[in-house]
Amino acid sequence: MIHVTVYADSGVYRGIHLSGHAGNADSPLDGQELVCAAVSALTLNLANSVEHFTDDRFEAEEDETAGDFRFRFTSDISDESRLLMNSLVFGLMNIADAYGEPYINIQIEEV
Repeated sequence: MIHVTVYADSGVYRGIHLSGHAGNADSPLDGQELVCAAVSALTLNLANSVEHFTDDRFEAEEDETAGDFRFRFTSDISDESRLLMNSLVFGLMNIADAYGEPYINIQIEEV
């Protein structure tokens, strides 16, 4: 299962931590590969888009083997980055609504 923790400060998403894989299902036909690919595409696109389209500073770490990805802003968040984070969380929530457990679990944590 992919565990997602979204870090928010007064309703503003400031970072995200993903761990695990959607590989707990018995068969790839059940959607595990689709969920992994979708989550990976969304999260990597976030980091690449923030880097390419904004001047916001952030830290990102990835361990592909362990299925671990961390991203957090280290500066104020521009309107563009806020939109990108909102879009990421919206996309992840849609995946969770469509597939749910045993593939993905999302929690919002106030920091």
